[in-house]
Order: sequence, then C-alpha cells, then structure tokens
Amino acid sequence: MEDARETPERQPDETALPVRVKASVYRLYPTRKQEGTLLWTLRRCKELYNASLEERTAAYKMAGISVSYGMQSEQLPQLKEERPEYQEIYSQVQQDVLRRLDKAMKAFFRRVDEGQTPGYPRYKSNARYRSFTYPQSGYEIIGALTSHDTKKKKTCRLKLSKIGHLKMVMHRPIKGTIKGCTIKHDGDQWYAVFSVEQAIGATPVHPSTKTVGIDMGITSYATLSTGEQIANPRIYRSTEQQIKEAHRRLSRRKRGSHRRARAKRALTRLYRKVRHRRQDFLHKASRQLVNQYGMLVFEALQIPNMTARPKPKPAEAPAPLQGSNSGTAAAVTHYLPNGAAAKGGLNKSILDAAWGRFITLCACKAEEAGGMVVKVAPQQTSQLCSGCGVLVPKDLSVRWHSCPTCGAELDRDENAALNILRRYELHGPIRERKKRKATRKVVGVGSAPQRSVPSKEGADHCRSPRL
Repeated sequence: MEDARETPERQPDETALPVRVKASVYRLYPTRKQEGTLLWTLRRCKELYNASLEERTAAYKMAGISVSYGMQSEQLPQLKEERPEYQEIYSQVQQDVLRRLDKAMKAFFRRVDEGQTPGYPRYKSNARYRSFTYPQSGYEIIGALTSHDTKKKKTCRLKLSKIGHLKMVMHRPIKGTIKGCTIKHDGDQWYAVFSVEQAIGATPVHPSTKTVGIDMGITSYATLSTGEQIANPRIYRSTEQQIKEAHRRLSRRKRGSHRRARAKRALTRLYRKVRHRRQDFLHKASRQLVNQYGMLVFEALQIPNMTARPKPKPAEAPAPLQGSNSGTAAAVTHYLPNGAAAKGGLNKSILDAAWGRFITLCACKAEEAGGMVVKVAPQQTSQLCSGCGVLVPKDLSVRWHSCPTCGAELDRDENAALNILRRYELHGPIRERKKRKATRKVVGVGSAPQRSVPSKEGADHCRSPRL
C-alpha cells in the first residue's frame, strides 16, 4: 500500500517553466462485466465517503474533535482488514475519496468565514457520486495516439489497476504530462478525464492589435462594437419540449422498475445532448473571437443577481368589518402580481446562454494566443448614447436606440457594445473587489456542527461503525 500521508510541498524551481493544467476527455467503451466492476467501485467509494463524513460529524458533536485527512487515511489498512472487499480497490483511489471530503469540509468552513450560505457537505447517493480518481499511478494508456498519426480516430486501451483493460477512443493526442486520471460515469456512458500539465514557453504575440467591445444578450448572443452579431442558438429552448415530455414519462413510472430506469436514461441523454451542444457552440464562438481580435472587452456581469427571483409583493390587509369575529379567524396574507412568471422565463434564457462560461473560455484561449480579456463596469451601457453620451432611458423591450440629442439611430446592443469599448478606452478595466470576511457568527441550519459536551467514553467511541 502506498504511503497515505501527504507529502510536503516541493519548493518552486526558479528555472522551471510555468505550467498550465488542462483536462483531456475521452470516451470509454467497457464490456458489460467491466461496467459492473466500475459501478461496484463507485458504490464502494460512495460508502467510504459517507462513512468518513459521518465519522467527522459524530466526532465533533460527541467529543469536539476535528478529524483530519491524515487521521482518516491512517485507518485505511484497518478498514481493509475489516472489509476485505476494499482490497479490490486501488489504494490511491481510496485516498482520493478522503481528499475529496477534506476539500469539501475546507470549502464549507471558508464559506462560513466569508459570511456566505455555507451548506454543510451532505451524504452522497448513487446518483450524486459519479467518478473516482487515480491521482498519481495505477493507470496506463496502451497504444496511445501520437501527433504523427494521420487518423482522426484511434482505438486504444486504458489499463486500470484492479479493473482491467478498457477500450478507449482517442480523438486527439495528449500534449503534455499526464498527472491524474478520473473515471466518470455520465448516464449510460463512461469517460476518462486526464489532468495534463503543459509547459508554457515564451509568451506568444497575438497577430492582431484590434480591440472590440462585446455586449452579451438574449436576442442576439453577442453583439460586437463593429456591428457584427453572433446568433443565439437557444440550445435548451430548442430541446425544452422533449425534456418536459421525458420528465412526465419518468414521473409515471413506478420507482425501482426497469421501465423507470429506461426513462431515466432517456432523460439523461437529452440533458447530455444539450450540454454537449452548448459546450461545442461556446468553444467555437470563443475561438472565432480570439483569433480575430487581440483585446476583448466584456461587462462585469453579476449573473447570480440577474437571475434572482423577484421578491413577493404583499397586499395591504383590508380592515376587519365591525362585529366580525376577527380574533379567531386565521390571518390570510394576499400578494400582488410581481412578474415572477416572466422573470422565470428570462432567467431560463440567461442561464441557457451561459455567459459566464463563454467569457471564461475567451479568457483561457486569449491567454494562450497572446491576447487579453478585460471587464468594465456594466452600469447604463444600454441607456447612454454612444454618440453624445446623453442618458436615453429605455425599457428592456425597446431594442432600438434613438437619441433625441444627436440623432443617433442604431441597434440597442450595438450601442451598448460601443459604450463598453469607450469605457475601457477612457477608464480602463474594472478592479476586482476583494471579498470581505464576515465577522458575524453563522449558527443554525447549514452551519458548522456546534461544539457539545464531550461524552464519558471519550474519543474512542466517536468512530463511525461503518468505517
């Protein structure tokens, strides 16, 4: 068994080149027997995750002890003696399960310190635990595709310790050093995700010095300050009716039946198709912009605030009638229409557009190509006139900008894109605000387990019986 203790961090080498970490995803085609082994491994990893979470929670509640990753990793040899089936799982895979839990706990306490809604890590079901990782070794690609091969597709084998040789299709060669392999289950499909480190050489110089302002929208996906527009594919909207029918079909099936399992797989395929189509569109559109312009200017959009549901509007309670028994009657609160239905449709379209993911992909591709992505303040970019700077208020339904002062006539989104570009030229990019740590103490549902009085048995009885 490999050493379960964490190795000290290596000192950075000043002569070493900086590296960029990427993920390369390839489709796996396991046999029926191999798929059963993969599912069995996922279930064992899920049990280990839940048992470790239960141990941490119980130890804190009963004895006020914070269980760390090192303490739990030292129990793995004893776990294999008590549960011999865990000997059929590669040891580093088990260690990675404990690291996932440790990462989730650290993220929870970080959110508590920052005053956010913390969300205590919860127990995983079979549907929520869908991958396991070989962090360092235990995997090997046999017959890997190289850069000299002229074929677009090549079938090779992925050798996994304790599992066997799995058929894998490499649609492109891996450039860099593989640092880890994650086996992911997505509905009825399996994928191998390789974490690859690529050395960054000299900083490239982008061939173009053009700067363009980009306004993200719903009517058109993106409008450039040059007047060009990228059409919105509305990927989820085009498949929404099929997804609704698949949900209805799933709800009519009996729980635990084979027909329900088939309906669930059909629904999963629809969601996966939407996800893959959206990812393909975002990659192609971002690559087109990065190749054409050296500087991309976006708005610093607050998408969580833009997609928040409207607050309810309580109506004024009518005065009780004289002589009525108002003291015994239950108080009924009436609400006025707040436009929640229309706002829900707008929120769905905004989330379907995935603006945040698009800007992130543009930034990553621009960094590799020698370009740059910057953000400016988004306030009133659609209301100000790009010709004279006069404020021209208009409702969201008004899609054409007409300035009564200078007579400018152009599309509303193009006017916003010109304002975005001018704002960057005059004021530069916006500075990212640092998150302030909250000073208040978060107590209640979703907060950290509160310290209680230690039990008489001590910490020896805090261990979960399932671990």
